[in-house]
Amino acid sequence: MSKVIQVAIDGPASSGKSTIAKKIAKKLAYVYLDTGAMYRAITLLALDGHIPAEDADALKALAEASEITFEPGENGQRVLVNGQDQSEAIRTDRISKEVSAYSAVSEVRQVLVEKQRAYTQNGQGVVMDGRDIGTVVLPDAEVKIFLTASAEERGRRRFLENQAKGYSEMNLEDLIEDIKRRDLYDSTREDSPLVPADDAVMLDSSDLTLDEVEDSILAEIHRVIA
Repeated sequence: MSKVIQVAIDGPASSGKSTIAKKIAKKLAYVYLDTGAMYRAITLLALDGHIPAEDADALKALAEASEITFEPGENGQRVLVNGQDQSEAIRTDRISKEVSAYSAVSEVRQVLVEKQRAYTQNGQGVVMDGRDIGTVVLPDAEVKIFLTASAEERGRRRFLENQAKGYSEMNLEDLIEDIKRRDLYDSTREDSPLVPADDAVMLDSSDLTLDEVEDSILAEIHRVIA
């Protein structure tokens, strides 16, 4: 595969974006960037520093001063925040409940979008996932996927994932309600709302296996590259 492209995978909470994006990037030997992890990292730092989501100036300064990097790890990728491995800490329900509010802050988004775009400046192929990759971060990406699933299915997946990791902060019903709340928040926020790009391929994974989702996305990538 000689031509390198940019692949943008967007979608709501717990739609499997990060999991499939990692697999696609590995298959293509592309750079993978989990933008959601970056917003979760800022949320973690803000909560630990007792900075409310309403304090835009403090959050902007926090985002500018923060170093968020990615390294290979046992589960595919480690997220380092100011040099410390916070891969597990940013995935807890504590962060999931608050990340939509912090990621909606325009000043935070402006800083992180610039950092995200910087990863694409070296000419490498890139797979990036998030909420606004195809619409804001990489509007010229050659492949744009909008990956979704029902709230009930996404809640079930998150519940099983939490169980596997030993988390028990929320039961299944509460997780589903939390996902619905985040969907509403993310899709109605003023700055970079969660919406499909006009040229995105819509993919509902509610009744698909992970391999079937991967095959569908790879087929679209090969169609574009061919």
